Amino acid sequence: MTGRILVLTAIDDELDKARAPAGVEVIYSGVGKVNAASAATLALLVLRPARVINYGTAGRINEALSGLVEVAHVVQRDMMAMPLVPRGRTPYSSNLDRLSSGFGDVTCGTGDSFVTSPDPWLTENNIDVVDMELFAIAHVCQRHSIPWRSFKFITGDATDFAGDHTADIAEGQDLFWDALKKLSD
Repeated sequence: MTGRILVLTAIDDELDKARAPAGVEVIYSGVGKVNAASAATLALLVLRPARVINYGTAGRINEALSGLVEVAHVVQRDMMAMPLVPRGRTPYSSNLDRLSSGFGDVTCGTGDSFVTSPDPWLTENNIDVVDMELFAIAHVCQRHSIPWRSFKFITGDATDFAGDHTADIAEGQDLFWDALKKLSD
């Protein structure tokens, strides 16, 4: 991987920027799609990275997954403008509703809420994990023609215990830095 790498993550509890290798800039966006879009846009305009990598925690929908996963596709799980368009689609927009990184095999559903109970739409649409920032980051990258990748550390099931997502965060960070190092080799 060549050129400056921008790592966007929501909060400093998820990733210690002091551990970033040379050529990697870590920016904390804040939680949610609005914060992520704003931080991603500003960071792209100021830093002009060659690639953006999102790292963060995620809730599990697909019970077969654990640990660190790489996200291939992302959708907006909370875009609900029915009856104009089906859930997950933005009305009056020609933009894609499913953004793809070209890497990994996991599908992430982004929304401005914790998923705390079963949601049949997530299962019907093959959503593997849920987060609160990735769609916004991927959308900004697409608009600015910057390639993106995303790694999510699964902190547990997206259930009524979703609020306690801080367990094992240090393990996720270690796995992410190892994955980033392998990308650079």
